[in-house]
Amino acid sequence: MRFLLILAAACTAFAASPVVEKVEPPNWWMGHTINPVRILIKGKNFNGAQVIPPTGMDAANVRVSASGTYAFVDLTIPKGIPPSDYELVVKTNEGSAKARFRINPPLRNNDRLSGFTSGDVVYLLMPDRFANGDSSNDDPAISKGLYDRSNPRGYHGGDLQGVIDHLPYLKDLGVTAIWMTPIYDNSNRWGEYAGRKVTDYHGYGIVDYYGVDEHLGTMQLLQKLVRDAHALGIKVIQDQVENHVGPHHPWVQDPPTPTWFHGSMAKHLDENWQFWSIADPAASKDLRRIVTEGWFGNTLPDMDQEDADVSRYQIQNTLWWLGEAGFDAIRQDTWPYVARPFWHDWMAAIKRQFPKVNVIGEVLDGDPATVSFFQGGQTREGVDTLVDTLFDYPVYFKIVDAFGKGKSLEEIPKMLGHDYLYPNPQLLWTFIGDHDEPRLLNSPQASIASLKLAYTCIFTIRGVPLLYYGDEIAMKGGDDPDNRHDFPGGWPGDPANAFTQAGRTPEQNEVFEHVKKLAHLRSSMPVLAQGSTLNLVLQDQQWAFARRLRDEVAIVVMNNDSKPATVEVPLEELGLSASVHMRGLLGVIADVTASGNKLQVSLPGCAAEIFAASK
Repeated sequence: MRFLLILAAACTAFAASPVVEKVEPPNWWMGHTINPVRILIKGKNFNGAQVIPPTGMDAANVRVSASGTYAFVDLTIPKGIPPSDYELVVKTNEGSAKARFRINPPLRNNDRLSGFTSGDVVYLLMPDRFANGDSSNDDPAISKGLYDRSNPRGYHGGDLQGVIDHLPYLKDLGVTAIWMTPIYDNSNRWGEYAGRKVTDYHGYGIVDYYGVDEHLGTMQLLQKLVRDAHALGIKVIQDQVENHVGPHHPWVQDPPTPTWFHGSMAKHLDENWQFWSIADPAASKDLRRIVTEGWFGNTLPDMDQEDADVSRYQIQNTLWWLGEAGFDAIRQDTWPYVARPFWHDWMAAIKRQFPKVNVIGEVLDGDPATVSFFQGGQTREGVDTLVDTLFDYPVYFKIVDAFGKGKSLEEIPKMLGHDYLYPNPQLLWTFIGDHDEPRLLNSPQASIASLKLAYTCIFTIRGVPLLYYGDEIAMKGGDDPDNRHDFPGGWPGDPANAFTQAGRTPEQNEVFEHVKKLAHLRSSMPVLAQGSTLNLVLQDQQWAFARRLRDEVAIVVMNNDSKPATVEVPLEELGLSASVHMRGLLGVIADVTASGNKLQVSLPGCAAEIFAASK
């Protein structure tokens, strides 16, 4: 009996000893703009703990969660300390545990992380739906059973290796930057949303802000992807999500602080999507709180950035990904749903450490007054969010109306006429579709011709053109998840391989070659990417405009009617000679010569031409 009592006491003492399970961030850099770095240690039995730093370092502000499962500590990294692996010691009266932490050499910011410009062509892809380069991670042991290509909401096996394998395809197309949906580690089990069985293949159901999802690969593979892309002159943009985590994140049941989330799983506000109320001077505080504190879809736990520890955690996490993976820029999800003061602090921290990195925020609304309210470079509600640019959803919806529904083409330049609302409209992203919207070809009056015309539009107007994977080969698809089909040829055994010319149908090749021509024209003609715009003809279904940059002039003429049309384009304001000869660049019509300061352009139905001239 005495032996059993001694054994029981020993087991109790052992159980009460601290246990370290995770350290976030796992590493940091010498000479960083954030120093000290706030470390969050996850484990067990931390009550009453002190954190002893490595020799030569200082640890301060040690705080332990009420559950004893989290400890915060501010670690100061002194100048001159050798880069190496170090150990912090979490010590209580019952024992101690080691928390490993690596200090890296200083970051080199001048030869990397270059940001995007109006000269870029961005390609949005969902890694799980793009290409399967490594079948060994299709059904990982830690998340067994989520792989099912027949289920539109299951994992399909696409991964980072698949993206690496097809970087040459993107280079050939003319892509200069890729945006991948989030690569964070997501839930390891099936979930349910709106009564449907779902997985988080899309990346937005985060369970680990410092992990790469096992279905996609590893951090080492992600770093290789970025290096290989950079070697081809392709930038990589990270999709980040500060607003919320997934419902299966460990924090949901055991948050590091009482105010880590807005509310709890049992009691929280339900997001109502009315983020326009943030800009509404008549909106009550309660209406605004629903936007910034409500749980997205009434499902995704909303992070509380007013909690200083949450704010510090997320700022450090953003800087860690940039430094660790080498991303060039950030696409930030659900921008309006986070309180503006946090965005100011977050953006300022990015610019201090990585001055060239820029950020695009998602504001999904068709009203330019609402969208521009969230633009940085201006003070609203006493705060400048500092965000570099936003998605041009107002123009997107008019593009779908014109080229997908046969509505007035004039509505596009009319919407572009609101550019005075933005400090830098040249950096707005223009697009014909993304992972949240039906593909253009699913619109009632869309055709291959109108798809090509829509592409001509976004490659010749101001802004940064964005391609959604598969649109360059005329993929079809309705609402999510029908707009997220696997790219044909990305999987062994696919009946056709649209990554190759031989594997594409004539229709697919027609669209691909058109997009490729536009992308390479834009990269070779700075006037298309950087020039100012002058509207010359505005009619219900015809539009002509010029892009001007120094001595270069490009004139774009569009006919959105199903019938042929002749457009008379006045040239007086362009400074060109009265009989200037202009080259047609798309091969739709022959070169033309002006007569009497006017250009007569006869276009077939649903077609466009680009003309170039020098003053």
